[in-house]
Amino acid sequence: MWSARPAPEQPDLQDVKPTLPIIWVLLVMCVLPELVFLGADVGYWGDRTWRALGLQYGAFWPGLLDNWRPNYTGQPILMFLTYGFLHAGTWHMGLNMVTLVSLGRSLSTQVGQRQFLVLYIGSMIGGALAFTLFGPVSSPMVGASGALFGLAGALILDLWWDTHDWRLLVLPTGGLILLNVIMYYAMDGLLAWQTHLGGFLAGVWVMGMFLIHEGD
Repeated sequence: MWSARPAPEQPDLQDVKPTLPIIWVLLVMCVLPELVFLGADVGYWGDRTWRALGLQYGAFWPGLLDNWRPNYTGQPILMFLTYGFLHAGTWHMGLNMVTLVSLGRSLSTQVGQRQFLVLYIGSMIGGALAFTLFGPVSSPMVGASGALFGLAGALILDLWWDTHDWRLLVLPTGGLILLNVIMYYAMDGLLAWQTHLGGFLAGVWVMGMFLIHEGD
């Protein structure tokens, strides 16, 4: 004689909430503009002025916070976000997207989708603020690297928070500083290190707030 194993309890479908795959949403938002500009560059659609227009309307221009005339109402505010979804070319975009996936998968799982988005946007804004303070006034700035350095800062802080081993704080941070120095000279000074610094500090600050509240 045997008895059947009781069937597992089925979850109430009304209690199941879909999870927003925020990393892939951000990835698409970065890849799509570059694909549009790339197609225009090679003549598939539009014309080669599209990339320049994209930079004109979406890049971060510090002069717009002074006395420059914006292209549209709200540009001096919106550019704190739009610059992070534009890139200087396919290689720039591709490298940043690989970094986004590699850093973001574990971090978004750990802190949650909503908190990850707050961390990402906060780092993006922090990068733009630092570029405003320390960057060239007349040069535009684009790229997701400010937000990505924020993710790196958040991961470093999280490692240190769990272990309180200062080596896990100092060594990775020193490695990022060295990476920026190498890239700065390799790119003949065309590296927005100010954005990297601001994004990193903002990411550490936002992640610190998450960790403090986690311990409450």
